[in-house]
Amino acid sequence: MAEGARVVRAYGHPGSARTRARPRTKGRQLHPAAVERVRALLGDRPRRRDLLIEHLHLIQDSQGCLAPDDMAALADEMKLALTEIYETATFYAHFDVLDDGEARPPPLTVRVCDSLTCEMMGADALIEALEGGAGEGVRIVRAPCIGACDRAPAAEVGHNQMSNATTERVIAALADGRTRPEIPDYVGFDDYVADGGYQMLRECRDGSRPVEGVIEALENSSLRGLGGAGFPTGRKWTFVRAEPGPRYLAINADEGEPGTFKDRYFLETDPHRFLEGMLIADWAVEAEETYIYLRDEYPVAHKILIEEIARLEREGLAEPGSIVLRRGAGAYICGEESAMLESIEGKRGLPRHKPPFPAQVGLFGQPTLINNVETLYWVPDILANGPDWFAGKGRNGRKGLRTFSVSGRVKQPGVKIAEAGITARELIDEYCGGMADGHVFKGYLPGGASGGILPASMADIPLDFGTLEEHGCLIGSAAVIVLSDRDSAADAALNLMRFFEDESCGQCTPCRAGCEKSVGLMRQPKWDEPLLRELSRAMIDASICGLGQAAPNGLLTALRHFPEDIPDG
Repeated sequence: MAEGARVVRAYGHPGSARTRARPRTKGRQLHPAAVERVRALLGDRPRRRDLLIEHLHLIQDSQGCLAPDDMAALADEMKLALTEIYETATFYAHFDVLDDGEARPPPLTVRVCDSLTCEMMGADALIEALEGGAGEGVRIVRAPCIGACDRAPAAEVGHNQMSNATTERVIAALADGRTRPEIPDYVGFDDYVADGGYQMLRECRDGSRPVEGVIEALENSSLRGLGGAGFPTGRKWTFVRAEPGPRYLAINADEGEPGTFKDRYFLETDPHRFLEGMLIADWAVEAEETYIYLRDEYPVAHKILIEEIARLEREGLAEPGSIVLRRGAGAYICGEESAMLESIEGKRGLPRHKPPFPAQVGLFGQPTLINNVETLYWVPDILANGPDWFAGKGRNGRKGLRTFSVSGRVKQPGVKIAEAGITARELIDEYCGGMADGHVFKGYLPGGASGGILPASMADIPLDFGTLEEHGCLIGSAAVIVLSDRDSAADAALNLMRFFEDESCGQCTPCRAGCEKSVGLMRQPKWDEPLLRELSRAMIDASICGLGQAAPNGLLTALRHFPEDIPDG
Protein backbone atom coordinates (compact mmCIF):
# COMPACT_ATOMS: atom_id res chain seq x y z
CA MET A 1 0.00 0.00 0.00
CA ALA A 2 2.78 2.40 0.83
CA GLU A 3 4.34 1.87 -2.58
CA GLY A 4 1.00 2.40 -4.32
CA ALA A 5 0.38 5.55 -2.31
CA ARG A 6 3.63 6.99 -3.52
CA VAL A 7 2.64 6.34 -7.13
CA VAL A 8 -0.71 8.12 -6.71
CA ARG A 9 0.92 11.11 -5.04
CA ALA A 10 3.51 11.37 -7.79
CA TYR A 11 1.28 11.05 -10.83
CA GLY A 12 -2.33 11.38 -9.73
CA HIS A 13 -5.12 9.12 -10.97
CA PRO A 14 -7.87 9.67 -13.52
CA GLY A 15 -10.24 12.27 -12.25
CA SER A 16 -7.96 13.56 -9.51
CA ALA A 17 -7.74 17.29 -8.88
CA ARG A 18 -4.12 17.26 -10.04
CA THR A 19 -5.07 15.76 -13.41
CA ARG A 20 -8.10 18.00 -13.94
CA ALA A 21 -6.08 21.14 -13.19
CA ARG A 22 -3.52 20.49 -15.93
CA PRO A 23 -4.26 23.14 -18.62
CA ARG A 24 -2.79 21.18 -21.57
CA THR A 25 -0.79 18.11 -22.51
CA LYS A 26 2.87 18.40 -21.71
CA GLY A 27 5.40 18.80 -24.50
CA ARG A 28 5.36 20.71 -27.78
CA GLN A 29 2.08 20.40 -29.61
CA LEU A 30 1.91 19.65 -33.31
CA HIS A 31 0.77 22.46 -35.57
CA PRO A 32 -1.54 21.08 -38.31
CA ALA A 33 -0.10 23.38 -40.99
CA ALA A 34 3.45 22.32 -40.14
CA VAL A 35 2.47 18.64 -40.22
CA GLU A 36 0.90 19.06 -43.64
CA ARG A 37 3.91 21.04 -44.92
CA VAL A 38 6.48 18.50 -43.71
CA ARG A 39 4.51 15.54 -45.03
CA ALA A 40 4.26 17.21 -48.43
CA LEU A 41 8.02 17.88 -48.49
CA LEU A 42 8.91 14.32 -47.53
CA GLY A 43 6.39 12.81 -49.94
CA ASP A 44 6.90 9.07 -50.26
CA ARG A 45 10.48 9.16 -49.01
CA PRO A 46 11.22 6.61 -46.28
CA ARG A 47 11.17 7.92 -42.71
CA ARG A 48 14.32 6.03 -41.70
CA ARG A 49 16.66 7.46 -39.08
CA ASP A 50 19.61 7.61 -41.48
CA LEU A 51 17.66 9.99 -43.73
CA LEU A 52 17.24 12.64 -41.02
CA ILE A 53 19.85 15.03 -42.45
CA GLU A 54 18.40 14.69 -45.96
CA HIS A 55 14.94 15.52 -44.58
CA LEU A 56 16.34 18.51 -42.68
CA HIS A 57 17.81 19.75 -45.97
CA LEU A 58 14.37 19.52 -47.60
CA ILE A 59 12.89 21.76 -44.93
CA GLN A 60 15.84 24.19 -44.85
CA ASP A 61 15.84 24.53 -48.65
CA SER A 62 12.08 25.07 -48.76
CA GLN A 63 11.57 27.33 -45.75
CA GLY A 64 14.98 28.98 -45.41
CA CYS A 65 15.28 27.78 -41.81
CA LEU A 66 14.23 25.08 -39.38
CA ALA A 67 11.35 26.50 -37.35
CA PRO A 68 10.20 24.85 -34.09
CA ASP A 69 6.83 23.74 -35.52
CA ASP A 70 8.51 22.07 -38.51
CA MET A 71 11.03 20.34 -36.26
CA ALA A 72 8.22 18.97 -34.09
CA ALA A 73 6.33 17.80 -37.16
CA LEU A 74 9.44 16.08 -38.51
CA ALA A 75 10.04 14.34 -35.17
CA ASP A 76 6.47 13.04 -35.20
CA GLU A 77 6.69 11.96 -38.83
CA MET A 78 9.97 10.06 -38.26
CA LYS A 79 8.90 8.70 -34.85
CA LEU A 80 11.97 10.23 -33.21
CA ALA A 81 12.33 12.17 -29.99
CA LEU A 82 12.42 15.91 -30.60
CA THR A 83 15.78 16.00 -28.83
CA GLU A 84 17.21 13.69 -31.51
CA ILE A 85 16.09 16.10 -34.21
CA TYR A 86 17.56 19.10 -32.41
CA GLU A 87 20.88 17.51 -31.46
CA THR A 88 21.52 16.62 -35.09
CA ALA A 89 20.23 19.84 -36.67
CA THR A 90 22.15 22.15 -34.34
CA PHE A 91 25.42 20.33 -35.01
CA TYR A 92 25.64 21.44 -38.66
CA ALA A 93 26.45 25.01 -39.69
CA HIS A 94 24.18 25.10 -42.74
CA PHE A 95 21.00 24.49 -40.77
CA ASP A 96 19.36 27.63 -39.33
CA VAL A 97 17.59 26.28 -36.24
CA LEU A 98 15.20 28.83 -34.73
CA ASP A 99 14.09 29.19 -31.13
CA ASP A 100 10.48 29.99 -30.23
CA GLY A 101 9.70 33.54 -31.29
CA GLU A 102 13.01 34.01 -33.09
CA ALA A 103 12.77 35.93 -36.36
CA ARG A 104 13.45 34.08 -39.58
CA PRO A 105 16.79 34.84 -41.24
CA PRO A 106 16.80 37.05 -44.34
CA PRO A 107 15.67 35.19 -47.47
CA LEU A 108 19.16 35.18 -48.97
CA THR A 109 22.54 34.34 -47.46
CA VAL A 110 25.95 35.28 -48.85
CA ARG A 111 28.74 33.18 -47.38
CA VAL A 112 32.22 34.67 -47.74
CA CYS A 113 35.13 32.35 -47.10
CA ASP A 114 37.58 33.70 -44.53
CA SER A 115 40.04 30.79 -44.47
CA LEU A 116 43.71 31.39 -45.08
CA THR A 117 43.97 31.91 -48.85
CA CYS A 118 40.79 33.96 -49.03
CA GLU A 119 41.93 36.09 -46.08
CA MET A 120 45.23 36.67 -47.89
CA MET A 121 43.31 37.79 -50.97
CA GLY A 122 41.08 40.32 -49.21
CA ALA A 123 38.13 38.46 -47.71
CA ASP A 124 37.95 40.71 -44.64
CA ALA A 125 37.57 43.85 -46.75
CA LEU A 126 34.96 42.10 -48.92
CA ILE A 127 32.92 41.08 -45.89
CA GLU A 128 33.04 44.60 -44.47
CA ALA A 129 31.94 46.13 -47.77
CA LEU A 130 29.09 43.67 -48.24
CA GLU A 131 27.83 44.16 -44.70
CA GLY A 132 27.29 47.80 -45.54
CA GLY A 133 26.19 47.49 -49.14
CA ALA A 134 24.39 44.22 -49.86
CA GLY A 135 20.98 45.68 -49.17
CA GLU A 136 17.80 44.51 -47.45
CA GLY A 137 16.93 40.86 -47.22
CA VAL A 138 20.55 39.67 -47.44
CA ARG A 139 22.60 38.11 -44.68
CA ILE A 140 26.41 38.18 -44.85
CA VAL A 141 28.06 35.22 -43.12
CA ARG A 142 31.72 34.41 -42.57
CA ALA A 143 32.29 30.86 -43.75
CA PRO A 144 35.15 28.38 -43.45
CA CYS A 145 36.82 27.08 -46.60
CA ILE A 146 34.34 26.41 -49.42
CA GLY A 147 36.81 24.61 -51.67
CA ALA A 148 37.57 27.43 -54.10
CA CYS A 149 40.97 28.55 -52.84
CA ASP A 150 42.37 28.81 -56.36
CA ARG A 151 39.77 31.49 -57.06
CA ALA A 152 40.09 33.50 -53.85
CA PRO A 153 38.42 35.39 -52.43
CA ALA A 154 35.45 33.07 -52.85
CA ALA A 155 31.82 33.56 -51.90
CA GLU A 156 28.51 31.75 -52.21
CA VAL A 157 25.53 33.83 -53.25
CA GLY A 158 22.71 31.59 -52.16
CA HIS A 159 24.00 28.32 -53.58
CA ASN A 160 25.95 29.88 -56.44
CA GLN A 161 29.68 29.74 -55.79
CA MET A 162 31.42 32.88 -57.04
CA SER A 163 35.10 32.96 -57.93
CA ASN A 164 37.37 35.98 -57.40
CA ALA A 165 34.50 37.71 -55.69
CA THR A 166 34.29 41.49 -55.48
CA THR A 167 31.66 43.68 -53.88
CA GLU A 168 30.40 44.78 -57.28
CA ARG A 169 30.13 41.23 -58.64
CA VAL A 170 28.32 39.92 -55.56
CA ILE A 171 25.82 42.80 -55.60
CA ALA A 172 25.28 42.31 -59.34
CA ALA A 173 24.57 38.61 -58.77
CA LEU A 174 22.08 39.51 -56.05
CA ALA A 175 20.35 42.00 -58.34
CA ASP A 176 20.15 39.49 -61.19
CA GLY A 177 18.93 36.65 -58.99
CA ARG A 178 21.92 34.44 -59.80
CA THR A 179 21.65 32.30 -56.69
CA ARG A 180 21.68 28.79 -58.19
CA PRO A 181 24.74 26.92 -59.47
CA GLU A 182 25.68 27.04 -63.12
CA ILE A 183 26.83 23.69 -64.51
CA PRO A 184 30.09 23.91 -66.52
CA ASP A 185 31.03 21.70 -69.44
CA TYR A 186 32.34 18.33 -68.31
CA VAL A 187 33.09 14.87 -69.71
CA GLY A 188 29.68 13.23 -69.81
CA PHE A 189 28.77 9.56 -70.12
CA ASP A 190 28.79 9.36 -73.92
CA ASP A 191 32.17 11.04 -74.33
CA TYR A 192 33.66 8.95 -71.53
CA VAL A 193 32.44 5.68 -73.06
CA ALA A 194 33.60 6.75 -76.53
CA ASP A 195 37.11 7.09 -75.07
CA GLY A 196 37.05 3.57 -73.63
CA GLY A 197 35.32 4.35 -70.38
CA TYR A 198 33.78 1.54 -68.30
CA GLN A 199 35.78 -1.09 -70.20
CA MET A 200 37.71 -1.93 -67.03
CA LEU A 201 34.47 -2.32 -65.07
CA ARG A 202 33.02 -4.61 -67.73
CA GLU A 203 36.15 -6.75 -67.69
CA CYS A 204 35.93 -7.05 -63.93
CA ARG A 205 32.30 -8.07 -64.05
CA ASP A 206 32.61 -10.56 -66.91
CA GLY A 207 35.46 -12.44 -65.21
CA SER A 208 38.26 -11.24 -67.48
CA ARG A 209 39.90 -9.62 -64.46
CA PRO A 210 39.69 -11.65 -61.24
CA VAL A 211 39.44 -9.76 -57.97
CA GLU A 212 42.80 -11.00 -56.77
CA GLY A 213 44.50 -9.65 -59.89
CA VAL A 214 42.84 -6.25 -59.55
CA ILE A 215 43.89 -5.91 -55.91
CA GLU A 216 47.42 -7.09 -56.74
CA ALA A 217 47.65 -4.43 -59.45
CA LEU A 218 46.68 -1.75 -56.98
CA GLU A 219 49.23 -3.06 -54.48
CA ASN A 220 52.00 -3.04 -57.08
CA SER A 221 51.07 0.46 -58.26
CA SER A 222 51.71 1.92 -54.77
CA LEU A 223 48.32 3.68 -54.90
CA ARG A 224 47.49 5.07 -51.47
CA GLY A 225 44.58 6.79 -49.81
CA LEU A 226 44.79 10.33 -51.17
CA GLY A 227 42.36 11.95 -48.78
CA GLY A 228 45.21 12.45 -46.33
CA ALA A 229 45.87 9.19 -44.49
CA GLY A 230 47.92 7.52 -47.21
CA PHE A 231 46.97 3.93 -46.36
CA PRO A 232 47.78 1.46 -49.20
CA THR A 233 44.62 1.03 -51.26
CA GLY A 234 44.99 -2.61 -52.25
CA ARG A 235 45.67 -3.62 -48.66
CA LYS A 236 42.54 -1.80 -47.45
CA TRP A 237 40.41 -3.57 -50.09
CA THR A 238 41.86 -6.91 -48.93
CA PHE A 239 41.03 -6.21 -45.28
CA VAL A 240 37.41 -5.29 -46.02
CA ARG A 241 36.93 -8.19 -48.40
CA ALA A 242 38.09 -10.63 -45.69
CA GLU A 243 35.34 -9.52 -43.31
CA PRO A 244 31.96 -11.31 -43.29
CA GLY A 245 29.16 -9.53 -45.15
CA PRO A 246 27.10 -7.58 -45.67
CA ARG A 247 29.67 -4.92 -46.54
CA TYR A 248 29.36 -1.29 -47.59
CA LEU A 249 31.39 1.21 -49.61
CA ALA A 250 31.54 4.83 -48.44
CA ILE A 251 33.14 7.57 -50.53
CA ASN A 252 34.60 10.52 -48.68
CA ALA A 253 33.93 13.59 -50.83
CA ASP A 254 33.83 15.97 -47.87
CA GLU A 255 37.14 17.73 -48.50
CA GLY A 256 36.85 20.59 -46.03
CA GLU A 257 40.57 21.08 -45.38
CA PRO A 258 41.44 24.73 -46.13
CA GLY A 259 43.44 24.85 -49.32
CA THR A 260 41.95 21.63 -50.76
CA PHE A 261 39.79 21.52 -53.89
CA LYS A 262 41.06 18.56 -55.94
CA ASP A 263 37.99 16.36 -55.46
CA ARG A 264 35.75 19.20 -56.58
CA TYR A 265 37.88 19.48 -59.72
CA PHE A 266 37.52 15.79 -60.58
CA LEU A 267 33.78 15.71 -59.90
CA GLU A 268 33.11 18.84 -61.94
CA THR A 269 35.29 17.93 -64.94
CA ASP A 270 35.59 14.13 -65.29
CA PRO A 271 33.07 12.47 -62.94
CA HIS A 272 32.81 9.12 -64.73
CA ARG A 273 36.47 8.24 -64.21
CA PHE A 274 35.78 8.47 -60.49
CA LEU A 275 32.44 6.67 -60.82
CA GLU A 276 34.04 3.78 -62.71
CA GLY A 277 36.71 3.45 -60.02
CA MET A 278 33.96 3.51 -57.41
CA LEU A 279 31.98 0.73 -59.15
CA ILE A 280 35.15 -1.38 -59.42
CA ALA A 281 35.70 -0.97 -55.67
CA ASP A 282 32.05 -1.84 -55.07
CA TRP A 283 32.50 -5.01 -57.14
CA ALA A 284 35.78 -5.94 -55.44
CA VAL A 285 34.39 -5.90 -51.90
CA GLU A 286 30.89 -7.05 -52.92
CA ALA A 287 29.27 -4.03 -51.30
CA GLU A 288 25.56 -4.09 -50.56
CA GLU A 289 25.31 -0.35 -51.22
CA THR A 290 27.63 2.54 -52.03
CA TYR A 291 27.31 5.88 -50.25
CA ILE A 292 28.85 9.08 -51.61
CA TYR A 293 29.17 11.70 -48.87
CA LEU A 294 29.51 15.08 -50.62
CA ARG A 295 30.10 18.38 -48.87
CA ASP A 296 27.23 20.85 -49.10
CA GLU A 297 29.55 23.54 -50.44
CA TYR A 298 29.72 21.66 -53.79
CA PRO A 299 26.26 22.21 -55.35
CA VAL A 300 27.65 21.88 -58.89
CA ALA A 301 29.12 18.46 -58.15
CA HIS A 302 25.87 17.48 -56.46
CA LYS A 303 23.84 18.25 -59.57
CA ILE A 304 26.33 16.48 -61.85
CA LEU A 305 26.35 13.35 -59.69
CA ILE A 306 22.55 13.18 -59.56
CA GLU A 307 22.44 13.32 -63.37
CA GLU A 308 25.25 10.86 -64.01
CA ILE A 309 24.23 8.30 -61.37
CA ALA A 310 20.77 8.23 -62.98
CA ARG A 311 22.46 7.67 -66.35
CA LEU A 312 24.45 4.73 -64.94
CA GLU A 313 21.20 3.18 -63.76
CA ARG A 314 19.57 3.64 -67.16
CA GLU A 315 22.60 2.08 -68.87
CA GLY A 316 22.47 -0.95 -66.60
CA LEU A 317 25.85 -0.24 -65.00
CA ALA A 318 24.36 0.31 -61.55
CA GLU A 319 21.35 -1.24 -59.86
CA PRO A 320 18.66 1.38 -59.19
CA GLY A 321 19.12 2.70 -55.67
CA SER A 322 22.47 0.97 -55.09
CA ILE A 323 24.40 4.27 -55.21
CA VAL A 324 23.24 6.67 -52.52
CA LEU A 325 24.28 10.33 -52.68
CA ARG A 326 24.31 12.00 -49.28
CA ARG A 327 24.71 15.73 -48.79
CA GLY A 328 26.74 17.11 -45.90
CA ALA A 329 25.60 20.17 -44.02
CA GLY A 330 28.67 22.25 -43.22
CA ALA A 331 30.89 20.32 -40.80
CA TYR A 332 34.62 19.91 -41.48
CA ILE A 333 34.84 17.13 -38.91
CA CYS A 334 32.80 14.88 -41.21
CA GLY A 335 35.90 14.54 -43.38
CA GLU A 336 37.16 12.27 -40.59
CA GLU A 337 36.10 8.81 -41.71
CA SER A 338 34.18 7.67 -38.65
CA ALA A 339 32.48 11.07 -38.23
CA MET A 340 31.40 10.75 -41.87
CA LEU A 341 29.82 7.37 -41.09
CA GLU A 342 27.93 8.88 -38.17
CA SER A 343 26.64 11.64 -40.44
CA ILE A 344 25.57 9.18 -43.14
CA GLU A 345 23.58 7.43 -40.41
CA GLY A 346 21.76 10.71 -39.79
CA LYS A 347 23.50 11.69 -36.58
CA ARG A 348 25.94 14.31 -35.33
CA GLY A 349 29.37 13.90 -36.93
CA LEU A 350 31.21 12.84 -33.80
CA PRO A 351 34.33 10.73 -34.44
CA ARG A 352 34.21 7.22 -33.07
CA HIS A 353 36.81 5.70 -30.80
CA LYS A 354 39.07 3.19 -32.54
CA PRO A 355 39.38 0.23 -32.56
CA PRO A 356 37.24 -1.21 -33.99
CA PHE A 357 38.10 0.31 -37.35
CA PRO A 358 35.54 0.91 -40.11
CA ALA A 359 36.91 -2.02 -42.12
CA GLN A 360 35.48 -4.22 -39.36
CA VAL A 361 32.65 -2.17 -37.84
CA GLY A 362 31.68 0.69 -40.10
CA LEU A 363 28.46 1.93 -41.65
CA PHE A 364 25.41 0.55 -39.87
CA GLY A 365 27.78 -1.64 -37.85
CA GLN A 366 29.02 -3.55 -40.91
CA PRO A 367 32.46 -3.82 -42.55
CA THR A 368 32.94 -0.74 -44.71
CA LEU A 369 35.48 0.25 -47.33
CA ILE A 370 36.15 3.99 -47.19
CA ASN A 371 37.96 5.63 -50.09
CA ASN A 372 38.59 9.18 -51.23
CA VAL A 373 37.44 10.54 -54.60
CA GLU A 374 40.97 10.98 -55.96
CA THR A 375 42.03 7.48 -54.93
CA LEU A 376 39.22 5.91 -56.94
CA TYR A 377 39.79 8.30 -59.83
CA TRP A 378 43.12 6.59 -60.56
CA VAL A 379 41.82 2.98 -60.42
CA PRO A 380 40.60 2.64 -64.07
CA ASP A 381 43.83 4.09 -65.46
CA ILE A 382 46.00 1.84 -63.30
CA LEU A 383 44.11 -1.25 -64.49
CA ALA A 384 44.17 -0.12 -68.12
CA ASN A 385 47.84 0.90 -68.22
CA GLY A 386 49.26 -1.52 -65.67
CA PRO A 387 50.63 -0.89 -62.18
CA ASP A 388 54.08 0.05 -63.48
CA TRP A 389 52.56 2.99 -65.36
CA PHE A 390 51.52 4.61 -62.06
CA ALA A 391 54.40 3.39 -59.90
CA GLY A 392 56.85 4.54 -62.58
CA LYS A 393 55.87 8.15 -62.03
CA GLY A 394 57.57 10.09 -59.31
CA ARG A 395 60.62 12.12 -58.38
CA ASN A 396 63.25 11.89 -55.70
CA GLY A 397 62.65 8.20 -55.12
CA ARG A 398 58.89 8.48 -54.65
CA LYS A 399 56.18 6.61 -56.59
CA GLY A 400 52.95 7.64 -58.27
CA LEU A 401 51.06 10.79 -59.15
CA ARG A 402 49.59 13.38 -56.79
CA THR A 403 46.94 15.99 -57.34
CA PHE A 404 48.15 19.18 -55.70
CA SER A 405 45.67 21.94 -54.84
CA VAL A 406 47.85 25.05 -55.13
CA SER A 407 46.71 28.48 -53.95
CA GLY A 408 48.18 31.65 -52.52
CA ARG A 409 50.86 33.93 -53.96
CA VAL A 410 51.48 32.20 -57.30
CA LYS A 411 50.69 33.36 -60.81
CA GLN A 412 48.67 30.29 -61.78
CA PRO A 413 46.89 28.65 -58.84
CA GLY A 414 44.75 25.59 -59.38
CA VAL A 415 44.78 21.80 -59.52
CA LYS A 416 48.18 20.47 -60.60
CA ILE A 417 48.65 16.77 -61.37
CA ALA A 418 52.35 16.17 -60.79
CA GLU A 419 54.73 13.41 -59.81
CA ALA A 420 54.87 12.35 -56.19
CA GLY A 421 58.04 13.66 -54.59
CA ILE A 422 58.08 16.94 -56.50
CA THR A 423 59.31 19.81 -54.33
CA ALA A 424 57.38 22.97 -53.55
CA ARG A 425 59.93 25.02 -55.48
CA GLU A 426 59.55 22.80 -58.56
CA LEU A 427 55.77 22.90 -58.23
CA ILE A 428 55.75 26.70 -58.14
CA ASP A 429 58.22 27.13 -61.00
CA GLU A 430 57.08 24.35 -63.35
CA TYR A 431 53.34 24.24 -62.77
CA CYS A 432 52.31 27.63 -61.39
CA GLY A 433 54.26 30.09 -63.54
CA GLY A 434 56.33 31.22 -60.58
CA MET A 435 55.43 33.63 -57.81
CA ALA A 436 52.83 36.34 -58.34
CA ASP A 437 54.25 39.63 -59.58
CA GLY A 438 55.83 41.67 -56.81
CA HIS A 439 55.91 38.77 -54.33
CA VAL A 440 58.96 36.97 -52.96
CA PHE A 441 58.62 33.34 -51.88
CA LYS A 442 58.62 33.21 -48.08
CA GLY A 443 57.02 29.92 -47.03
CA TYR A 444 54.38 27.33 -47.78
CA LEU A 445 51.86 24.97 -46.25
CA PRO A 446 52.55 21.52 -47.75
CA GLY A 447 49.31 19.91 -46.58
CA GLY A 448 46.59 22.43 -45.89
CA ALA A 449 45.54 23.68 -42.48
CA SER A 450 46.72 20.52 -40.71
CA GLY A 451 50.05 20.23 -42.49
CA GLY A 452 52.13 22.93 -40.79
CA ILE A 453 54.14 25.78 -42.34
CA LEU A 454 57.66 25.59 -43.78
CA PRO A 455 60.02 28.41 -44.87
CA ALA A 456 61.16 28.88 -48.48
CA SER A 457 64.62 27.69 -47.42
CA MET A 458 63.02 24.23 -46.99
CA ALA A 459 61.23 24.19 -50.34
CA ASP A 460 63.38 21.39 -51.75
CA ILE A 461 61.90 18.63 -49.59
CA PRO A 462 60.07 15.98 -51.67
CA LEU A 463 56.34 16.32 -51.19
CA ASP A 464 54.97 12.90 -50.27
CA PHE A 465 53.91 10.72 -47.39
CA GLY A 466 56.71 10.19 -44.90
CA THR A 467 58.99 13.00 -46.08
CA LEU A 468 57.71 15.91 -44.01
CA GLU A 469 56.99 14.47 -40.57
CA GLU A 470 60.51 15.06 -39.24
CA HIS A 471 59.98 18.77 -39.91
CA GLY A 472 56.69 18.88 -38.00
CA CYS A 473 54.56 18.81 -41.17
CA LEU A 474 52.30 16.48 -43.17
CA ILE A 475 51.36 16.27 -46.83
CA GLY A 476 47.78 15.27 -46.00
CA SER A 477 45.59 15.97 -49.02
CA ALA A 478 48.43 17.81 -50.81
CA ALA A 479 46.96 21.27 -50.44
CA VAL A 480 49.86 23.67 -50.98
CA ILE A 481 49.31 27.28 -49.90
CA VAL A 482 52.16 29.62 -50.86
CA LEU A 483 53.11 32.60 -48.67
CA SER A 484 55.16 35.60 -49.72
CA ASP A 485 57.16 38.33 -48.05
CA ARG A 486 53.88 40.23 -47.57
CA ASP A 487 52.46 37.52 -45.29
CA SER A 488 53.05 36.74 -41.63
CA ALA A 489 53.42 33.11 -40.57
CA ALA A 490 52.01 34.05 -37.17
CA ASP A 491 48.89 35.54 -38.78
CA ALA A 492 48.56 32.43 -40.92
CA ALA A 493 48.84 30.20 -37.84
CA LEU A 494 46.16 32.23 -36.06
CA ASN A 495 43.84 31.93 -39.05
CA LEU A 496 44.32 28.15 -39.03
CA MET A 497 43.68 27.88 -35.30
CA ARG A 498 40.52 29.99 -35.61
CA PHE A 499 39.33 27.51 -38.23
CA PHE A 500 39.92 24.55 -35.93
CA GLU A 501 38.24 26.35 -33.03
CA ASP A 502 35.16 26.85 -35.18
CA GLU A 503 35.18 23.31 -36.60
CA SER A 504 35.93 21.29 -33.47
CA CYS A 505 33.01 18.94 -32.86
CA GLY A 506 33.34 19.56 -29.13
CA GLN A 507 33.34 15.90 -28.15
CA CYS A 508 36.72 15.90 -26.37
CA THR A 509 38.04 18.55 -24.01
CA PRO A 510 41.64 18.75 -25.33
CA CYS A 511 40.45 19.81 -28.78
CA ARG A 512 37.39 21.83 -27.77
CA ALA A 513 39.10 23.83 -25.03
CA GLY A 514 42.59 23.65 -26.51
CA CYS A 515 41.66 25.36 -29.78
CA GLU A 516 39.71 28.07 -27.98
CA LYS A 517 42.47 28.79 -25.46
CA SER A 518 45.12 28.77 -28.19
CA VAL A 519 43.22 31.37 -30.20
CA GLY A 520 42.94 33.57 -27.13
CA LEU A 521 46.66 33.31 -26.41
CA MET A 522 47.62 33.90 -30.05
CA ARG A 523 45.58 37.12 -30.14
CA GLN A 524 47.70 38.62 -27.36
CA PRO A 525 50.36 41.23 -28.23
CA LYS A 526 52.95 38.79 -26.90
CA TRP A 527 52.72 35.04 -27.35
CA ASP A 528 53.27 32.94 -24.22
CA GLU A 529 55.38 30.33 -25.99
CA PRO A 530 55.81 27.87 -23.07
CA LEU A 531 52.07 27.84 -22.39
CA LEU A 532 51.20 27.47 -26.08
CA ARG A 533 53.59 24.53 -26.37
CA GLU A 534 52.16 22.87 -23.26
CA LEU A 535 48.63 23.34 -24.57
CA SER A 536 49.61 21.93 -27.96
CA ARG A 537 51.16 18.85 -26.38
CA ALA A 538 47.93 18.13 -24.50
CA MET A 539 45.92 18.45 -27.74
CA ILE A 540 48.29 16.19 -29.67
CA ASP A 541 48.42 13.50 -26.98
CA ALA A 542 44.81 13.42 -25.80
CA SER A 543 42.45 14.44 -28.63
CA ILE A 544 40.19 11.69 -29.95
CA CYS A 545 40.75 12.30 -33.65
CA GLY A 546 43.09 13.92 -36.13
CA LEU A 547 41.46 17.35 -35.94
CA GLY A 548 42.65 18.06 -32.43
CA GLN A 549 45.88 16.10 -32.89
CA ALA A 550 46.91 18.14 -35.95
CA ALA A 551 45.40 21.52 -35.03
CA PRO A 552 48.63 22.80 -33.36
CA ASN A 553 50.83 22.00 -36.38
CA GLY A 554 50.58 25.49 -37.86
CA LEU A 555 51.31 27.11 -34.51
CA LEU A 556 54.25 24.86 -33.66
CA THR A 557 55.91 25.18 -37.06
CA ALA A 558 55.47 28.96 -37.00
CA LEU A 559 57.29 29.00 -33.65
CA ARG A 560 59.96 26.67 -35.03
CA HIS A 561 60.62 28.14 -38.46
CA PHE A 562 59.45 31.78 -38.30
CA PRO A 563 60.59 33.21 -34.94
CA GLU A 564 60.87 36.66 -36.51
CA ASP A 565 57.09 36.71 -37.11
CA ILE A 566 56.04 35.78 -33.57
CA PRO A 567 54.49 38.70 -31.59
CA ASP A 568 56.75 39.64 -28.71
CA GLY A 569 54.89 42.64 -27.30
